[in-house]
Amino acid sequence: MLMPELIVETTRLLMRPPQMQDFEDLYAMWSDAEVVHHVTGYPLTREDVWARLLRSFGHWAAMGFGHWVVTEKANGSFVGEVGFVQYRRGISADFDRAPEIGWMLARRAQRLGYASEAVDAALHWADVRWPGSDTVCIISPDNVESLRLGNKFGYRVDHEGIYKNKPILVCRRATNHQK
Repeated sequence: MLMPELIVETTRLLMRPPQMQDFEDLYAMWSDAEVVHHVTGYPLTREDVWARLLRSFGHWAAMGFGHWVVTEKANGSFVGEVGFVQYRRGISADFDRAPEIGWMLARRAQRLGYASEAVDAALHWADVRWPGSDTVCIISPDNVESLRLGNKFGYRVDHEGIYKNKPILVCRRATNHQK
């Protein structure tokens, strides 16, 4: 049963913690080489996506936050995932303490304004939950669209780094963020 305080609604979208029945939609998205190119660099297997889904359940249970599954309110169609995690990536102690935002949209849901709408809603949720707290994200330097989206919501490059042998930009949305 979903707790109402964990559900976020926008004009067009419904964001809720994942459920078992989301697996096939998540697999379709995470196994699409074009969609994951800048994030993993390769399509995920069913086993990989299953592990992600279970990790997401655990995040919500242990931390009280995680990735929401995003769907269209009008018809329930899967849009993607947006939310916050703390993966303890080892990028830096400062990074690992802050909630890390992430977003991933299915190919059919891209370039429709859904990412902006969902990230905006997630950040409003975070600002209420963690007032005055910075949030962070990592973005591939080649991912122009994600860099543009992050910048729109106040994420600025803090420093460059390497994560899993790939270059990344470590971005921070400071407490005194400006859109």
